[in-house]
Amino acid sequence: MSSPASSARRSPFARPAKDDGPRASLRDLLPYLTEHRGALVAVVLLSLVGAAASLAQPALVSTVIGRVEKGASLGPLTWLLIALVVVSALISAVQHYLLQRTGTSVVRSARVQLVRRILHLPITEFDLRRTGDLVSRVGSDTTLLYAVMTQGLVDAVGGAVVFIGAIFGMAVIDPVLLGLTVLVVAISIVAVVLLSGRVRVASRQQQERVGDLAASVERAVSAIRTVRAAGATEREGAEIEKDADAAWGAGIRVAKVSALIVPIAGIAMQASFLVVLGVGGFRVASGAITVASLVAFILFLFLMIMPLATAFGAITSVNQALGALGRIREIIAIPSEDEGDAATAARATSLSVAPVETGAPTSLTVDEREHAAIRFDEVVFRYPEAAHRTEREKEIAAAVGTVAEPRDRTVLKGVSFAVPKGQRTALVGPSGAGKSTILALIERFYDADGGRVLFGERDVRALDRGELRSQLGYVEQDAPVLAGTLRQNLTLAAPGASDEDCIRVLREVNLGAVLERNELGLDAPVGEDGVMLSGGERQRLAIARALLAAPPVLLLDEATAALDGVNEQLLREAIDRVAADRTLLVIAHRLSTVVDSDRIIVLDGGRVAGVGTHAELLESTPLYRELARHQLLV
Repeated sequence: MSSPASSARRSPFARPAKDDGPRASLRDLLPYLTEHRGALVAVVLLSLVGAAASLAQPALVSTVIGRVEKGASLGPLTWLLIALVVVSALISAVQHYLLQRTGTSVVRSARVQLVRRILHLPITEFDLRRTGDLVSRVGSDTTLLYAVMTQGLVDAVGGAVVFIGAIFGMAVIDPVLLGLTVLVVAISIVAVVLLSGRVRVASRQQQERVGDLAASVERAVSAIRTVRAAGATEREGAEIEKDADAAWGAGIRVAKVSALIVPIAGIAMQASFLVVLGVGGFRVASGAITVASLVAFILFLFLMIMPLATAFGAITSVNQALGALGRIREIIAIPSEDEGDAATAARATSLSVAPVETGAPTSLTVDEREHAAIRFDEVVFRYPEAAHRTEREKEIAAAVGTVAEPRDRTVLKGVSFAVPKGQRTALVGPSGAGKSTILALIERFYDADGGRVLFGERDVRALDRGELRSQLGYVEQDAPVLAGTLRQNLTLAAPGASDEDCIRVLREVNLGAVLERNELGLDAPVGEDGVMLSGGERQRLAIARALLAAPPVLLLDEATAALDGVNEQLLREAIDRVAADRTLLVIAHRLSTVVDSDRIIVLDGGRVAGVGTHAELLESTPLYRELARHQLLV
């Protein structure tokens, strides 16, 4: 549903964005081109052969006209001229296919590289960026690279040969006419060069607006039930229309600049043709050149102007592609979460721990340190600001009030505790206390700003992320389900699991009915975001996924929040069965689900307020006692 805040958020969308993002150059295109160098070499060779065939035609036509004037026999010249035309057409067809094929391949390569980078970006990037904009870069921006291949860039080698050959032929025929022609062409080239930079800026702005539109559509579609239920369909449609208008306006700016470039080639050709006809006719009348020479000169003129026209079109399309490539390179340039881990690991053992006042004693005993599966040692963490935001992103953030006066973003303030091996530990506390952040730090979605998070006896920053995560089973609070089938969701972390194992774990979490209500069984679709499942079923499926992988450590973030009493009890029994000899760290708001935990850690305001069993905390920790009283446990 639209709100004053969302209306304010839209205001920057109507203003042209500043061109402050990374700029791409032709050099940035080379990796995409060299990947297909075999096809490109073939295209260049065909271009050279085609250029030779084209340049031979005016000379042959001039010879034919000369023989006709003298009444001499043409002999094989006519057939040779026809052969040259046919060969040129065949070369053009093969070249066109190769360019189209290579262009499609370049787009594929760019998309694969971009998608792989996106999937490996640090989690902070997804916190700060809009999903729809990232999708737009994969779809819309990469498509513009196709124009680089199909609209003249690679073909420029053959065009350059034709251009230079035509000028040489014209110089041999009549240097005076050539001088006049070059003067007209030079003026057109200067005009195109001056306008080309504006095309790149306008194109980047257009792609940013398309990204904004994609982000708005993704936002509304992903919450379509909420939008419909709130009666906000028309309002959301109107808001998206504003983004569509902004994208349209940016497209119009590109069209205006392009409209200035495209006619220049036509004007150059017409002006050159009129000059050649006028001055050339006068020189024929004066006997300076023959009619045959004038016809050959005009044919060479067309050969010179044609690649020039192609080049002018290529300048427009290439600058549009470079604007889009700048947005692609912006994402590619962001270090993945794995890059730089070596430096992080090297620093992990040398990070100093600043003393932080805490609300309760947090020192750990020797026994706790030695028998801990996971240990937090004076951990400090604050969520980062978007240091890399573009000017446009800053404008949007300002519109929603996220770049107001600096405020303390520290979530954990010197947290220390231990999770014993093979036991069940619960994290409880009010919302915003830092419980989910603790699980995120264990998974290394983020790294601590101070202190240490240890897995066993090793700092997690010294561990390979893949190795660390293979030891962890993580069930998020929102319990996301991926579009696809039951089997695809279950085997996400255990790709080698058998059908029998999948069916067993589904029945353990009381999802046997889901298997039975569709004849496809494990291949039954779950819909986008698991829409074909209930909220409780989605949560149980996420838990089943973690149980199937059976890692030594399970991290459960409100894993039973959406379940009724019966299913909650069945799920707890299933977790108890797989929890034998495993370590569990559970977040819960309902204390009834964790009262029998071996250890309960109470968090409040980013600090540890108490540690102990349910009975011990009722005696020692006022906050826990208050939470228990509100939930009728005392």
